[in-house]
Amino acid sequence: MTTPTKQPASTPSATKEKVKRAATISIFGLAMLNIVAVLSLRGLPAVAEYGMGAIFYYVLAAVLFLVPTALVAAELATGWPETGGVFRWVGEAFGRRWAIVAMFMLVLEVTIWFPTALTFGAVALAYTGPDHAADAAVAGNRLFVLAVVLVVYWLATFIALKGAKAFSRVAKWGGVIGTLVPAGILIVLGFAYVIAGNKPQIDVSWKAVIPDFSNFGNIVLAASIFLFYAGMEMNAIHVKDVRNPTKSYPIAMLIAVLGTVVVFVLGALAVAFIVPRKDINLVQSLLTAYNDLFAWAHIVWAGPIIAVALAIGVFAGIVTWISGPSSGLLVVAKAGNLPKFFQKTNKHGMGLNIMITQAIIVSVLAVLFIILPSVQSVYQILSQLTVILYLVMYLLMFAAAIRLRVTQPNRPRPYRIPGGKVGIWIVAGVGFLGSVVAMFFSFIPPNQIKVGSPVFYVGLLVVLSVFFVAVPFVVYHVRKDSWRDPQSGFAAFTWEAEGHEPGTVTTSAKVPAQLHEESKQKASHGGS
Repeated sequence: MTTPTKQPASTPSATKEKVKRAATISIFGLAMLNIVAVLSLRGLPAVAEYGMGAIFYYVLAAVLFLVPTALVAAELATGWPETGGVFRWVGEAFGRRWAIVAMFMLVLEVTIWFPTALTFGAVALAYTGPDHAADAAVAGNRLFVLAVVLVVYWLATFIALKGAKAFSRVAKWGGVIGTLVPAGILIVLGFAYVIAGNKPQIDVSWKAVIPDFSNFGNIVLAASIFLFYAGMEMNAIHVKDVRNPTKSYPIAMLIAVLGTVVVFVLGALAVAFIVPRKDINLVQSLLTAYNDLFAWAHIVWAGPIIAVALAIGVFAGIVTWISGPSSGLLVVAKAGNLPKFFQKTNKHGMGLNIMITQAIIVSVLAVLFIILPSVQSVYQILSQLTVILYLVMYLLMFAAAIRLRVTQPNRPRPYRIPGGKVGIWIVAGVGFLGSVVAMFFSFIPPNQIKVGSPVFYVGLLVVLSVFFVAVPFVVYHVRKDSWRDPQSGFAAFTWEAEGHEPGTVTTSAKVPAQLHEESKQKASHGGS
């Protein structure tokens, strides 16, 4: 998550610079930024369970979640570009309490997501050996997975603490090497396997595209697909960097949505073609699919190479996600919402205590891998918990977009969802309802995975969800004015600058910085 820097006063040269900057990202470039931000291969086996039904689920999730997220985030990011991101958006609509909840959901979700992503990386490392049977055994060893999660995460934290220059070097090519190239290889070989006349492991008829809704358990695992599409809001701020955003942004998003859906669908089908459904494992099946396809293509030597590439992609993603949300939380902390302890930075300006605390929490969560029935069951529980927490944030974001159209109708928005109030209600409303449905399904144990006692599974998810959602409420109620850093560059919310309560309707088109300056001028005139 990036935070915008303070802009200079508007001058002719600054205006020219803004126009010039507006052309720095092409429509295709913006589309690629979003594809790379969202795309991840680790979730393909989960959807491969459904065979041709993967087409239905990916398209449905795109319509109900991906498209609304992209459009809503664009309007919010361009209308409220001040520091804070989702904290700013939700705070403008509902006040500081719910803003803290939204920000904490993002940070906590990412924190819980780390062990699941690193599990995938651990499996990739396990498959770098010459004996595939031995590799599979290592990949299923819980102690091995735990060791990799802990070592790699703490190493990534150390790199992230070195500052933007250090972690940007690691992340620069990680997405290409670890995601785009492996995805292309998987799709080409998977479809070549079928085109060559080999019998796929699934029914490839069009009737198989529509899932069997008579079996309720079959749709439970599909709730995690929503999280596969999460992250599109991170790059919404770049809508200001394209020419004519009102027309260009929807085109870029259409390309990004279609590109992401196509890669996800074709990738999941490639896995389903080669790996029998009964043998699909959420953690290992992607590597199994690669090895089987490489064996068919007589390039077995490529197995360890692709495994290393996938591990590099995971590591680069971990480094990036450690630095992003934690930097956002540091801004929130300095605005007076967290104790001074969490505002401490190192010489590189990174949130030292925030990152260390996050690493400790990740380490504790990772230990769960050795006390639950299997790595796969832990992977599923933590994956569903991240879905639930992230969806809480998205519910607040969609609701904020609707409310701000009512409370701040004249706020300048370089990109505005077309259709007036009806348009925002349809787009944000679809995203909100889709998130509610996905959250409901996230609490139900899937039939495809052994998670031990269903009662324990549901109970654990409920307890963990309630606990993590309660944390920001506690933080809000114990916060103190003395926590605010005098040097914090966080601008007051609009309702604060105007001296109103959250949700008060204002017809002003002025941003908080202008309101704050007017307030200072009035105060100086009143005192003279």
